[in-house]
Amino acid sequence: MAADPKKARRDLLIKGFLLCFIGLAVLVSPAFISAPGFMAAVGGSSLVGWFALVLGVAFLVQWAWRKNGG
Repeated sequence: MAADPKKARRDLLIKGFLLCFIGLAVLVSPAFISAPGFMAAVGGSSLVGWFALVLGVAFLVQWAWRKNGG
């Protein structure tokens, strides 16, 4: 049984936006944290933030590619 193509595209869009949001939150949040230890812990996980951001952008590119018939 094949999956519905519209649902698959919508899922890519949702995953892309959520991952971009999470990635940006991890990258930007150390500027708003006042506790030095917690700020260092979150700041040290910037690699995770960049990974989530790049993966989110990849999902959004794949969504756009599929939407345009590519």
